[in-house]
Amino acid sequence: MTATTNSTTSSTDYIRSLDTNDPNDVDAILEVTNTDRDAAISVVKNNADTIFTWDYEKGARPRLAKLYEKSKHSMWDGEIDLDWSTNVELDQLAADMAMLGEVQFRPIHRAAEEPGSPLKNWGDKEFHEFSMQSLVWQLSQFLHGEQGALVATAKIVETVPWIDAKYYASTQVMDEARHVEVFAKYLDTKIEDSYQVNPHLQHLLDDVINDSRWDMTYLGMQIMIEGLALAAFGFLHSMTTEPLLKKLLRYVMSDEARHVAFGVLSLQEVYQHMSLAEIQERQEFAFEAALRMRDRFLQQEVWHRMGVENVKPIIQAQLNASDEEKEFQRLLFSKIVPNCRKLGLLDAGDGWLRTKFEEIGVIQFEHLESTDEEYADFALAEGDA
Repeated sequence: MTATTNSTTSSTDYIRSLDTNDPNDVDAILEVTNTDRDAAISVVKNNADTIFTWDYEKGARPRLAKLYEKSKHSMWDGEIDLDWSTNVELDQLAADMAMLGEVQFRPIHRAAEEPGSPLKNWGDKEFHEFSMQSLVWQLSQFLHGEQGALVATAKIVETVPWIDAKYYASTQVMDEARHVEVFAKYLDTKIEDSYQVNPHLQHLLDDVINDSRWDMTYLGMQIMIEGLALAAFGFLHSMTTEPLLKKLLRYVMSDEARHVAFGVLSLQEVYQHMSLAEIQERQEFAFEAALRMRDRFLQQEVWHRMGVENVKPIIQAQLNASDEEKEFQRLLFSKIVPNCRKLGLLDAGDGWLRTKFEEIGVIQFEHLESTDEEYADFALAEGDA
């Protein structure tokens, strides 16, 4: 990977105030930038209390206890179970990404044909390179998100008051370490390239760690970030023909489904005892997280690396895409929306979150199976890849 300097950046470098009434404000989206792209360390203040419990009764929450037992028997080893001698063809990876983005990237091709477009001189060579850079960028954000999950789950171990949840979260910390390890190794040894963390993702990770309430860490990480990642891993796994990446993603998905289920099972209990005002705050947080994750996929960093200085018309074209062209992006919410419904977040407070999800075109997924009901379907079978 590209070497970085050993500097420190504060979370305030990424913060902007989201206007959830105008989620397509291009100028506001582009204001979110990484002010120190060479920083190797990011410092975020954790305002949560560490909680000890002296109640060691295992199984008081049977579904969490079952998840813990499942996790103990589902560990895999990235050094042993993945064949790192596999020769990775970068051109084939780029072709796979182009196929994945065939419809999604149509607005970009259309924008290239506009008079005065910053892409007016692009041909097949540039679009091929864009496909490759998009894949490198996406895998890099997977890597950074997995480190966020590593840190956030360690925080859950410290802050959740239930022993069954502490037990399970400790196994997830190990899962996330594996995920960071294998994504980092794939980028380093097979692609030999990477991108810095996207500032929209960084801001969301900062919020997840900064908040003093442990259930907000659950909501931001287990439901929102991990929920979107589970869907994204599934799409890439179904499209790629590269065997090492395909198997890597399949192994990671088997873990991620348990992680999202952990969030649903835990928050169901917590939200039953919250006031409407408290639930409304969680609704707002969930929608802001959804916008940040959507904005992250506009991948401004790729445009900058490709030498495109004026990215505003390209971003505007992506936001103004047709329903068909937005379908891939919307499908990334196919795990989030049913889980929010299961948690009672969609319709609380006169259905505020339902309305917001309708506005961004993702409410149609609400009746899909929630992850706590389907996580076993992601379990690895012998010879799975």
